[in-house]
Order: sequence, then structure tokens, then C-alpha cells
Amino acid sequence: MERLARDYLPPDLVKTTQPHNITGSVAVQARQSIQETEWLLELADKHPFIRGVVGWVDLRNPSVDEDLEKFSEHDKFVGVRHVVQDEPDPRFLLGTDFLHGIRQLAKYNLTYDILIFPHQLQAACELVKVVPDQLFVLDHMAKPDIEHHNISDWKRDFDELAQHENVVCKLSGLVTEAHWNVWHQRDFTPYLDAALEAFGPERLLYGSDWPVCLLSAEYAEVLCIANSLIDRMSLDEAKAVRGTNTLQFYGLQADQ
Repeated sequence: MERLARDYLPPDLVKTTQPHNITGSVAVQARQSIQETEWLLELADKHPFIRGVVGWVDLRNPSVDEDLEKFSEHDKFVGVRHVVQDEPDPRFLLGTDFLHGIRQLAKYNLTYDILIFPHQLQAACELVKVVPDQLFVLDHMAKPDIEHHNISDWKRDFDELAQHENVVCKLSGLVTEAHWNVWHQRDFTPYLDAALEAFGPERLLYGSDWPVCLLSAEYAEVLCIANSLIDRMSLDEAKAVRGTNTLQFYGLQADQ
């Protein structure tokens, strides 16, 4: 993990993405703390490149409504995420207190990023069904086991989740689920094809998972993986996946 043992800040991301005509990003939480959410919003105030922030609040806390109201006063606070992949309970998403918190998001026009492993996909399917008016995005395609080429069980539950129209999917985070630094482009093809078939170009979002992706690939390589799918689309579809869908989903402005 040494590659991540340094500070990665907005100027680093701008320098990394400029050669690839990336004009904005959504910063997504990594640590489960209110302090990090406040810090990400401070960075967004200073750096126009950050178009939106998906932060963390404790959705199980009785005061969740107060926290959401406070952060929603910031126009770049667009959504919430919890690192559910680290929770030992495979049905964590369906906990009574957690569900109560999820149900508070819509009143503030906030999205929810689902960060899970494949064994938690069934719980995610139940979650999006019981809260049909909430917008969800599946991060990292639920982190399929690309390294070992396991696809059938993941695809079954992934396809079921995609049947719910209130869910979109990020093409992100795949390189760290492959064999680090020795993967091949073809390793990702069946998973990317499954995502396009399940969600269609109108519900796919490009994401980099930078800087975590650097554990297994450079930014340009991550972009190339996504482009291996996007370049097969029409111009309008490609434009949607590369940015328009993200703007619409998170309620962002095209030019700021």
C-alpha cells in the first residue's frame, strides 16, 4: 500500500487528468467521519474542479436529519456513502436504523453511493426495492472477482439490481479487483459487457477511483479500460457515460 502513503490533493488530480480532457470530478468519501466531509467541502470551495462531494454522515444516528440539513446548505454536497464493504453483516444495508437514515436523503435531494462486495448484492437489491424514490449509484460494479475470473454469481445479482430504475452504475474501481499490475485488458471485457447489457449507456457513469486505482494502474490505463467499452458506443452515448449522466445524476452544473 506504499503508493498511497502520501497526500493526494486536488492539484495532483488536475495535473493527472488534464492530458485526458477531464474537466471536473466528484470527490467521494473514504473515511467514516464528519470531519472528512467538512474537509472535502472546504476543498470543493477552493477548487472549482471538484463539482460535487459525496460525503459521510452516520445514517444510523438519531440526529441524522440535522446532519443532512446542515451539509445540504452547501450546494456541492450531493450525496452520502458508507463503506458497507467493510461491514461484517451481509445485510447491513437493511438494518432498521440505517434504512431510516436512507429514507431521509430524498427530502434533501441527496443520492446514495452503494459500496459493496458481490456477496452483499442481494441486500442491495432489497434496499433499492423498499426505497424506490431514492436515487442510488453502484460503485465499482460491486467489485467483482476479476482476478479469479469469477462472474456467474456476481452477474446474476448484478443483473437483478440493474432491473431497478432508481439505480445507476459506475464504471470504476476494476483494476484493484484484478491481479494488481499484471492484469490484461481482456480481463475486464466480460464484466464491462455485462454492465452495458444490464444498465445500458443511459445509466452508466465513468469513474476513476483515483488515487486508489494507482495500486494497480496509472490513471491513463484506468481510462483506457473504460474507453474499451465507451468507444464502441455512439457519440451521444459516449458523451453521456463520460459526463452527462454524472451531471444529471448528482444534479451538477455543466459549467462552473
